[in-house]
Amino acid sequence: MLKVGLTGGIGAGKSEVSRLLVECGAVLIDADRIAREVVAPGTPGLAAVVEAFGEDVLAEDGSLDRPKLGSIVFADPDKLAVLNSIVHPLVGARSRELEAAAAEDAVVVHDVPLLTENGLAPLYDLVVVVDASPETQLDRLVQLRGMTEEDARARMAAQATREQRLKIADIVIDNDVPLGELQQRVKDVWADLVRRAQTSQEPHQE
Repeated sequence: MLKVGLTGGIGAGKSEVSRLLVECGAVLIDADRIAREVVAPGTPGLAAVVEAFGEDVLAEDGSLDRPKLGSIVFADPDKLAVLNSIVHPLVGARSRELEAAAAEDAVVVHDVPLLTENGLAPLYDLVVVVDASPETQLDRLVQLRGMTEEDARARMAAQATREQRLKIADIVIDNDVPLGELQQRVKDVWADLVRRAQTSQEPHQE
């Protein structure tokens, strides 16, 4: 098994790259998706969040009111730390379960937005960074996601810098390109990952 950490700044195109890798045959473990699953209605995770932050963080249907919770924790580092202490262990445990269920020769891609910020690179056999210029990121956030330029710049500034991400990268996928070119680049990277996975499976000579 080859464990790959996939990350990239907001608007760099990481989600598109993870989708293309799945098409190639990767087993995808999406940290954001798992983070939502572990606080779904009826889960111990949601109960722990409510215990820590009160009933006010619930929507009328009993689900987590994410905007409300976000407004509480992102304004207070201590409260954010409390939330992370609840959610991160649950996400880690679920990620390990999914990884254990994958085939021995699988290429398992962990899509982790805050891989750089949380110092998680050592957890993986290698790290793939989806890279785009800040100008490209800003344009995508404004044009494709409908953010204001001010909001987009603030979201970008809250993340690791481009230099910090590139420093931990074993493989960089440049996504300042049209989709057709990105597809070819991802296929080339996939071929490399498959070779590495096969090499890791070969018995070592004494």
